[in-house]
Amino acid sequence: MTPQERDLLTLWDLTAEELMALFPRAAELKVARQRGQETRTLPGKMLGMIFEKPSTRTRVSFEVATVELGGHAVYLAPEGSQIGRGEPISDTARVLGGYCHGIVIRTFAQARAEELARWAPVPVINGLTDHSHPCQVIADLFTTYELLGDLQSPRYAWIGDGNNMAHSWIEAAAILGLDLVLACPEGYEPSPAVLARAREHVRRTGKGRIELTHNPRDAARSARVISTDVWASMGQEKEAQARRKAFTGFCVDESLLLLAAHDSIVLHCLPAHRGEEISEGVLEGPHSAAWRQAENRLHSQKAILELFLGKAR
Repeated sequence: MTPQERDLLTLWDLTAEELMALFPRAAELKVARQRGQETRTLPGKMLGMIFEKPSTRTRVSFEVATVELGGHAVYLAPEGSQIGRGEPISDTARVLGGYCHGIVIRTFAQARAEELARWAPVPVINGLTDHSHPCQVIADLFTTYELLGDLQSPRYAWIGDGNNMAHSWIEAAAILGLDLVLACPEGYEPSPAVLARAREHVRRTGKGRIELTHNPRDAARSARVISTDVWASMGQEKEAQARRKAFTGFCVDESLLLLAAHDSIVLHCLPAHRGEEISEGVLEGPHSAAWRQAENRLHSQKAILELFLGKAR
């Protein structure tokens, strides 16, 4: 089965070889753009974009990526489409599949993205769900590839909520054989099912390590790549106060960074709450790769679109 006959709902939908191939291709596309060279590898391709959650980076990067590759993106928000009036996602999937060559969805439940994929006759790409954020972690890995030149040897630390970002990092660690330590407060750990599947893959392949701790200092110690995210994601606003209390000590700040490798990089998928999950000094400091990481959404998603929509030869 080719990528054009598959979907990207989690990182498990990519082989290790496909995932690794995205990074040099993203680098080529980035250089071409910096030189003002056109890369119209998807001429005439149409991308449908269903966004049931607000977005800056995901929406703009996918739209710009599609246009710069020679295609066109069509944005659908609930208030401007029949989805907002209760049309079943299965109906929307079949209609959009007749118009578009691929669909990006940004929504709440993973099951909704899966249902869209089940009914759509074209590839569906997960632009974010509460369970998974594969495109963001692909951009994060590309940023690491750019800055460190190596993905396998660094020690990775995830510090914060066991959320969709943590899940995609866990999957990446298993697929690529990475050394990953996650530090999450008690009660805010990643899904046991996500951990179990990844650890079973690590056991079978004998590559990688995925550890979970409740101590952020243990995760940060000797790490070369430190990632974090907001403590209360979209839809969790009512939990914000309780989460701030539970996440005390989990701020990626200067004292935590002293435990990391001297050449460590800090990633944040943005938007950031300065003074909560990350300090102003770290986010704006020399170890921060957050702004490069944000730009890299564009280049890595071009590579993803080429893979799943079928780049012109």
